[in-house]
Amino acid sequence: MIKNSEVRYAASPREVKRMDTQELRDEFLVAEVMTIDEIKWVYSHYDRFMVAGVVPVNNVTLDTVDELKSEYFLERREIGIINIGGKGAVTVDDTVYELDNKEALYIGQGNKEVVFSSEDATAPAKFYLNSTPAHKAFPTKKIGVDDVEVVELGAPETANARTLRKYIVNSVVDVCQLQMGMTSLKTGSVWNTMPAHVHDRRMEVYFYIDVPEGQAVCHFMGQTDETRHIWMQNEQAVISPPWSIHSGSGTSNYTFIWGMAGENLDYSDMDVANIPDLR
Repeated sequence: MIKNSEVRYAASPREVKRMDTQELRDEFLVAEVMTIDEIKWVYSHYDRFMVAGVVPVNNVTLDTVDELKSEYFLERREIGIINIGGKGAVTVDDTVYELDNKEALYIGQGNKEVVFSSEDATAPAKFYLNSTPAHKAFPTKKIGVDDVEVVELGAPETANARTLRKYIVNSVVDVCQLQMGMTSLKTGSVWNTMPAHVHDRRMEVYFYIDVPEGQAVCHFMGQTDETRHIWMQNEQAVISPPWSIHSGSGTSNYTFIWGMAGENLDYSDMDVANIPDLR
C-alpha cells in the first residue's frame, strides 16, 4: 500500500484572508505532481478530490492509500487520466488502452487492477490523475483528441483567446461527478477564465503545463472582493475551493488542465464575477 499520500484540509475564506505567501502555498499549491515510477497523491477535503501524476519509466500499479480504507483504489472511486508526455498505456483489468499525448482515459468504479506503462522509457508517458468518490460503476472509456468537445473563447483584444477542450464531461462520457478538460492559450494571450467566476457547488483543481522555461503563471484565487495570488511553475497544480475564484495570467501563453468535482455536472453552473468588482 502506498504511504506517500498527503491530506489537505478544507480552509474557509476567514482563515485564508489571514494567510501569508508561504501559508497559501502550503495550503493550496501542489508543487510536485509528476513523479517517476511512483504516485504521490494529494487528498483534498474539498469534495474528497485526489490529484497526482506518474511518469512510468517502469510499470506502475495503482495501489490504494490509507486514507481510503479500501481494498483497492477504485472500490468507491472513479478516475480520470490525461497523458501529457510520450506514448503510453493504461491496463485496466487486463484490457490495454493506449494513450498518446493529450489523450485521456476515464475509469469507473469497481476496476481492481490499473497499471501504467510507457512505450519508450527514454521518452516516457506523463499521466496526470484526478480521482473523486463514485456512487455508481460506469464503463471505462478512452477519449482521443477527436472525441473531445472544442469551444473557442475570448479574444486577442482582451489577451484571453483560448481553446477549451472538454474531455471527461457527461456529454462525452458517463461519469458520477468527475469532470476534466484542457484549455490552451493562443500566442499573445495570457489570461485564462476571465471574467473570473466561482463554482459554489463544485471545487476545481488547475494543473498548469506547457509553460515555457523561464516563464511563470500567476494564479488568482480567493473571494471576489478579497483575492490572493500564487505564482505557478510548469507542471504544478493548485486547489481551488468552491468559494474561490480561479483565474490566471502568465508571462507567456500556456495550457492548463482543469478538474472538477461536486454537486452537479452542469458545466455552465457558475457565478460570474464582474471584472470591476474584483479587489
